[in-house]
Parts: sequence; C-alpha cells; structure tokens
Amino acid sequence: MVLSTCGRDCRPTARVVLLKGYDNTGFMFFTNYNSRKGEQLNENPYACLLFYWHPLHRQVKIEGRVEKMSDEQSEEYFHSRPRPSQLGAIVSHQSSVIASRKVLEMKENKLKEEYADEQKPIPKPDHWGGFKVIPDKVEFWQGQSSRLHDRIMFRKPGPDEVLDENLTKKGADGWVYERLSP
Repeated sequence: MVLSTCGRDCRPTARVVLLKGYDNTGFMFFTNYNSRKGEQLNENPYACLLFYWHPLHRQVKIEGRVEKMSDEQSEEYFHSRPRPSQLGAIVSHQSSVIASRKVLEMKENKLKEEYADEQKPIPKPDHWGGFKVIPDKVEFWQGQSSRLHDRIMFRKPGPDEVLDENLTKKGADGWVYERLSP
C-alpha cells in the first residue's frame, strides 16, 4: 500500500509499505519510529493509505488518525519475522545518511556473529514497532473508459455536521456514505 504522511513542515511524502494486518479498528504496518515516516507521524498523527489495482482499474483510499501499536503487539510481530529481517531492523537507522553500503554490511556481519546461535532471541529495538491507521474516510474508486468514474465515499461525519438526506445515506456504526462526482 502507499502510505502518505505530512510532518510539521507541511510537505507531504509517500512511500510503499507492507500492510501487515487489519481489523475493525484499523490498518497496521510496522517500521522504524525514527524514519522519516515515523517522525512525520509523531509530528502529525494522520495518514492516507492507497491501494491500487491497475488491471482492475480500482483503488481504495483510506484516511485517518494514526496511533502507535502496543509494545506487546510490536514485539510479537518482530519475533515472527525472519531473523535476517530482525537483524536488518537493528542495523538500519532508516532514512539517515550513511557513508557507504559497507557500513551496513559490517554492522550486519557483527550482529550475525553475535546472534549465530538460532536459540538466542534477537531483541526488538526500542525504535521499531507498529502503527495503526484508524480510518475516518474510505473511498472506493472504479475507473471507467468514459472517465465518468464511480466514486463512493464512506466517512464518519463531524459531531455537529448537518447531513443532506438527499445526498448522504446512513450506514452502520456512525458511518455515512455518499457518491462523489468523478
């Protein structure tokens, strides 16, 4: 999925990350908290997720508030990852400038030696864990060759918002939905 964030500087950035789970409370991914995206989410805890399927001419866009996942959830997922991925989370100070790839390789080789015993668990670094995007808007888009695309927006209205019953339909659990012009 494409994750878009914006920090205090109001300059949006986007990158592809791996969706690791979802439930009725949100969409989860894991990263280095000190990375650019981690710092931006700390400064401005809102994000947009985008899933796009070109052959189907479909996309789903999700917007919402972001929260860190619990240390327990992050620890559990960290230890479910392959050992090389665990080591990589320690070796890489994601988004920071490095002198050369050799620096990473040397750190990795040192850690491989330290954790050569497969029975010795690799500790999750404090700077690594999960985020959950808690949606308040979900838009479904279906492309059409005529360019009159189909767009349906599901959203949580504001507490004092007056809804136009001719345009907005009530859904479940406080959500409403509307058809958007392409």
